[in-house]
Amino acid sequence: MTILRNDTGTARERASGEPVGGLELEVAIGRNVRELRIQYGLTVAELATRVGISKAMLSKIENAQTSCSLGTLGALADGLDVPVTSLFRGADRERPSSFVPAGGGTAIVRDGSQAGHEYLLLGSLRGEHRRLECLHVTLTAKSETYPLFQHPGTEFIYMLEGVMDYAHGRSVHRLTAGDSLQMDGEGAHGPADLIELPIRFLSVIAFPDTVAPHR
Repeated sequence: MTILRNDTGTARERASGEPVGGLELEVAIGRNVRELRIQYGLTVAELATRVGISKAMLSKIENAQTSCSLGTLGALADGLDVPVTSLFRGADRERPSSFVPAGGGTAIVRDGSQAGHEYLLLGSLRGEHRRLECLHVTLTAKSETYPLFQHPGTEFIYMLEGVMDYAHGRSVHRLTAGDSLQMDGEGAHGPADLIELPIRFLSVIAFPDTVAPHR
């Protein structure tokens, strides 16, 4: 089953031995063909006729669902009146990732940090990708007071262990292992009561484009 989160992405199946890098090349070709076609005001059918391939094949190329032969690449370049190399634009661009092994992560101090409250930053990317903050939070001790947060963007919590009541605005949610909670970060939120310790959960915050994660 193929799942697409929205219309801007691509999804396809690959053989177990097929390198993922090949898909990145196909994605670059498909993106460039689509952008050039739209730039020239051509429909899928019009470009397909000009190139000499079926409309269905061109649609598959634009959605990175098939590999282009050298002949088809040449025909596409001729039909769009561009060099073949322009269809590969962006294929060699670095796509950053950050791997954190089990037990890794960088300990950080956040508003409300206290004894028994540990926040581990699970990696960090550069530039525009810093809009995402991923934390592994461990709570091992009850307290008279608990941290309360407010921030721009959306936060997602996934419970790994333990039981806690988590407040968001006027609502309180009982979270156990396997539960998740997604919320507007502008609403005041934080643990309301620690029911069963230790408590471990993942917190993923997606900040707006104009706001950088806090440290």
